[in-house]
Amino acid sequence: MSDRSPARSRRQVLVGGMPMPSTAERAVKAVFLTAICAAVVIPFIGVISTSLASPDEVVDAGGFVLLPHGFDLSAYRSILSGGTVTQALLVSAFVTAVGTAISLLLTCTLGWALSRRGTLGNKPLLLMVLVSLLFNPGLIPTYLVVQQFGLLNSLWAIILPTSVSAFNVIVVRAYFAGLPTEVLDSATIDGASEWKVFWYIGLPLSKAVVAVVGLFYGVGYWNSFFGALLYLNDSSKWPLQLVLRTYVVDGVEIGAQDLGAAGEALPPQTSIQMAILMISIIPILCVYPFVQRHFAKGVLTGAVKG
Repeated sequence: MSDRSPARSRRQVLVGGMPMPSTAERAVKAVFLTAICAAVVIPFIGVISTSLASPDEVVDAGGFVLLPHGFDLSAYRSILSGGTVTQALLVSAFVTAVGTAISLLLTCTLGWALSRRGTLGNKPLLLMVLVSLLFNPGLIPTYLVVQQFGLLNSLWAIILPTSVSAFNVIVVRAYFAGLPTEVLDSATIDGASEWKVFWYIGLPLSKAVVAVVGLFYGVGYWNSFFGALLYLNDSSKWPLQLVLRTYVVDGVEIGAQDLGAAGEALPPQTSIQMAILMISIIPILCVYPFVQRHFAKGVLTGAVKG
């Protein structure tokens, strides 16, 4: 009995070759993780609750409501009544949809060309893409280029300059390079052109990486505000994130005329600000679950292969 008890105790202590943490260590980890989760979740709940709380409740709580007694959509009705926020929401939707489509088209075609051996200028072009990862053009040269092309105060100024990411091109190229060459060569032997091979075989086999790269581009376009701050002088062309920065981060008060609700009583400014913040978050929260299942596969496979 005495010989078997140490072995049994070692089996209890070792799990997968690693020592089992003690009860005190597990308790400390649980408290630490709970505190981190609370620090993330509680402010988010507060934003949702404040945007849905009644005006009287927001005033009584001093501007921040954690658990509202009821739900009031007056803040959302105010910001979606056709004023600045509604216009900015439409602008952001246009920029995100058009920008993501253009970026995916350019990134996938460039990644395909770089992944195909024998393409004219393959290595020099790949070197240029890699060099662009290390050297950025800078703020002033980029502004001068946008100005020379006549894109100032145009929505294309916040779409075209960021339409291709070198990192995404490298990920897509690596994924395309890992596709089975037998399938691609058989299509070529059957008479398919390079474009048909890319469109009917390459892209359908690469849905995972295309979905992930599309998510990267979509989130980037939706959350961008710095380009709009530099290139857009007309406030009617502002995207939602620039409106969010102006009225929430900078604390500029939102008037009834700005919201297209002249002559109407507005909810408290805090409720309106939190409602704008929720409007800017909801689209990404709705899209992400459909792409999440491709996320790990697309990023890891594209980064490891090639």
